[in-house]
Amino acid sequence: MSQRDLILIERAQKGDRSAFNDLVGLYEERAYKYAFRLTRNPDMASDVVADAFVRINSALKNFRGQSAFGTWLYRIVTNCYLDRKKRDKESRNVSLDQTLNTGSGDMERQWEDDADGPAEIAERNARESAMQNALGQMPEYQQAMLVMYHVEALSYEEIAETLDLPIGTVKSRLNRARVALRDILSQSPELFSL
Repeated sequence: MSQRDLILIERAQKGDRSAFNDLVGLYEERAYKYAFRLTRNPDMASDVVADAFVRINSALKNFRGQSAFGTWLYRIVTNCYLDRKKRDKESRNVSLDQTLNTGSGDMERQWEDDADGPAEIAERNARESAMQNALGQMPEYQQAMLVMYHVEALSYEEIAETLDLPIGTVKSRLNRARVALRDILSQSPELFSL
């Protein structure tokens, strides 16, 4: 953990509001990017980050520096994301092909086509969409582990510390998540050669 983080944490633990605000400023963008990769929704990512910093504010007095502040932050963001997903389970998904009911009758949904351009861009977009759909079919803890390892480039040790799991469990669960993702993506052989 950096000396700057230690100083800010110590000051914030003593009630220094500006130190806590500085700490938030240092980590807010990083937390948002991670939350966005988990949620793929800017509003939900903002809510998850806000929840996380509220929890951090409440729990900071108990932070002992046994792990890096960033690792602790990832754990809290992950937990806030999983808690929100549990609360939002009852909300239903809407098909992009479903018509929209308006006061004047049914209307077909219209979507802006962002695939204009060379074939490579269209193929990349199709792969990204298939990847997001595949991740969306997986349990949230598997999504989080895949994002932490492959997108955020966290080590097994950091993931184990973040999720409070033994390193062997992280390795086996991450391997199962990769196998599950590969199985889902194998249904789109035109996009992925597995």
